[in-house]
Amino acid sequence: MKLKNGFTLIELMISVVVIGILASIAYPSYTQFVAKGARADGVAGLMNAANRQEQYYLDNKKYTDDMNKLGLGADPWIVENKFYSIDAVVVNNSDFTLTATAKGTQATRDSACASITLNAAGNKLPKECWK
Repeated sequence: MKLKNGFTLIELMISVVVIGILASIAYPSYTQFVAKGARADGVAGLMNAANRQEQYYLDNKKYTDDMNKLGLGADPWIVENKFYSIDAVVVNNSDFTLTATAKGTQATRDSACASITLNAAGNKLPKECWK
């Protein structure tokens, strides 16, 4: 009797099914992790812009909607990872709202946080995007 080394077709198909099940579980978790990481850069950009707004207010007694005047170099300002653009809206020179808008693939993979806002009073919306 000869010993045959190798895999049968059934063994191979079972291995493929197991790998497919593991991949179907892991991929959504991975995309959520990547989206949350990119969102963190957008949130950090909002905090940076808010700090610069407050410094600008101390120097000029008013807020600005021009990101160039805040030293960010562009209007709207694109954060470092290029997944969010940040723009400011100023009302009566005494109140501002900063909005981070998701761009590209971030807008589709993190649709719940496609737009994140922060205002002069410190209100952060949507709440779940700031965790």
